[in-house]
Amino acid sequence: MSASAAASPHHARGITLMLISAACFTANILLIRAIGRAATVDIWTLSCARFVVGLGLVAAFYPRAWQPRHLFSNPKLAERGLLGAIGVAGYYLTVVHLGAGRATFINNTYLVWGALLAVWILREPFRPALVAGSVAALGGLALLTGLFSAGPGLSFYDLVAVATAVASGYIVVTIRQLHATEHSSTIFSAQCAYGLLVCLIPAWLHFQMPAAIPAWLMFGASVCAGVGQLTMTRSFRDLSVAEGSLLQMLVPLGVALGDVALFAVRFSVAEIAGAALILAGCALPALRRR
Repeated sequence: MSASAAASPHHARGITLMLISAACFTANILLIRAIGRAATVDIWTLSCARFVVGLGLVAAFYPRAWQPRHLFSNPKLAERGLLGAIGVAGYYLTVVHLGAGRATFINNTYLVWGALLAVWILREPFRPALVAGSVAALGGLALLTGLFSAGPGLSFYDLVAVATAVASGYIVVTIRQLHATEHSSTIFSAQCAYGLLVCLIPAWLHFQMPAAIPAWLMFGASVCAGVGQLTMTRSFRDLSVAEGSLLQMLVPLGVALGDVALFAVRFSVAEIAGAALILAGCALPALRRR
């Protein structure tokens, strides 16, 4: 898997799948916000619902390709699953203690960590256009999430957020490696299976039966997350770590636009500038390629 995605004849398919993934993850976050407005649902319950629905999608659409026995016999799949589950929990923890803006910004630095790890482990090139696009997108995300208005100083949870970002970058590299031997459905199901192992007991301890509307919203959010994770996993067969991760930066932008359209949130001048920088950063590698 050391060849650059630029040499892949299926590059356009990878881009399309990653854009679908970003749209699905955006819908997932907006649905979770809608749940929060309708009822109080424990985050562990939301996580378990996401993982259960994910396994259901894999079993329904990939009954022949899926290899569940590999989840416990392939150490790389176990590594991907455990790190992915811990990463989800770490992100939710930092959102609570740092705020959504700061936690989201630090977590999304995984695109740089992943690109650097891919250079070292996979020998993937980190082209100048990708470097410039990543810097622009991260700068835009800092403006969009209000990072510069946060108080100075580092805390323990900042370090947790950085560790989560590094782990997320390594996970993407692992996904690229696993594509050499495993189907995308099996790679994705590793996160779901090991995620349930991590989240099931906390969810059971805090479980409260949601009402009908929040339950349906939770199901819809879980489907969006499952489709988003499946398409993202598959797209990394055709895209480099740096290019694929950069396109995922469209998710915070999509969420911000959804807040404006659905929840009557207004953009400040700094946030508009941040949105423009994210779009420019994501588009720059494609423009340079042409």
